[in-house]
Amino acid sequence: MAHLVQQMAYVGEEPWHGLGNRLPSKQPLEVWQQEAGMNWQINESPVRFMSDSIGSLGSIHSFPEQKVLYRSDTKEALSVVSQRYQVIQPREVLEFYRDLTEISGYQLETAGVLKGGKKFWALARTGQSTTLKGNDQVNGYLLLATSCDGTLATTATPTTIRVVCNNTLTIAVNGATQAIKVPHSTRFDAQLVKQQLGIAVSQWDGFMYRMKTLAERKVKSHEAMNYFLRVLCDAQPVPGDLSVLSNERALKKVHSLYDGQGRGAELEAAKGTAWGLLNAVTEYVDHERRARSTEYRMDSAWFGQGAVIKQRALDTALLLAA
Repeated sequence: MAHLVQQMAYVGEEPWHGLGNRLPSKQPLEVWQQEAGMNWQINESPVRFMSDSIGSLGSIHSFPEQKVLYRSDTKEALSVVSQRYQVIQPREVLEFYRDLTEISGYQLETAGVLKGGKKFWALARTGQSTTLKGNDQVNGYLLLATSCDGTLATTATPTTIRVVCNNTLTIAVNGATQAIKVPHSTRFDAQLVKQQLGIAVSQWDGFMYRMKTLAERKVKSHEAMNYFLRVLCDAQPVPGDLSVLSNERALKKVHSLYDGQGRGAELEAAKGTAWGLLNAVTEYVDHERRARSTEYRMDSAWFGQGAVIKQRALDTALLLAA
C-alpha cells in the first residue's frame, strides 16, 4: 500500500503531516464520518480452510476459535483474531466525542483511517491552553485511537500540541502517561473511559507547570549534547566513546533544531532551555525522522517508536530540571 493514511479529514490549518480533506468548522459527526473515510463497518466471518485431498478439490473445514474481520464496503480482510476479540467500529470512535463537542466545548480537528482500516482515530481540542514565555502557546487535545488487528488497544490519550511547530506530546505526570487503555478482550465503555479521563484532563495545570519549569531551566552546551545522547542513543555518554554516535545523523539534526533551526527555537521559552531540548526532539520525531513516508512517520509518532522516543525525551528533560 503506497499510503498508510487511507483517508482523513481536518478543520482549520493543514495538519503537520500535510494530509486530509479540509472541512468547515463545527461539522456534524455524520459529515466527519464521510470525509474522514470512516463510513463503513467492521464485519466478522468464521475462519474456514480447505484441506488437501487426493483426486478431488478437498473439503472445507471451519476453525471456530478465530474469526476474520473485514470491511463492509470493500470486503477487504483486515485481520484474523480470536472469538473473544471485541471490535470497535469507526463510528464509535467519532461518537465518543459527540457529547464532548456538543456540551463540553471540545472541537474535533482531525480524524481518519490508517493502514486501510486496521487503525483509526479522532483528535479533538479540549479548550485548555497555556502560553509560555515569548508567546509560546501550547493547547490541550484528546486523541482516541484503536485498531482491529491487535496492534493497538483502544486508547484515549490527553495530548499537547505546541502551536508554533505542531509538535505533539503525550501528557505525563510523575513519569506515567495519562492514557486510558482498553484491551480488545474487554468491551469498550465510552462513559467509563470519560470518567477516568476526567482525572487525567485535570492534570493539565500540573503538567504545564512542569513545562514552565523546563522553560526556566537554562542549559549548557555539554548538557544539551548529553541530553540528546541519552534520548536518541538510550545510553549514558562516556567521554571519548564514539560508539554511541552511531545515530550521528539524528544527533546532528536535533542539535540544529535546538540551536535555532527548529520552528519556535528562538522563542524566549525555548532558546537555550530544557523546553527547547524537548521540542527539538519532538519536532525531529514528528517532522524530520526518517520514514518510508509521511504517513509512516505519523503512525510512529503517535503509536510507535517515535512515541517512545518522545516519552524518553520528556522524562529526561524533567530529570534535568529536577
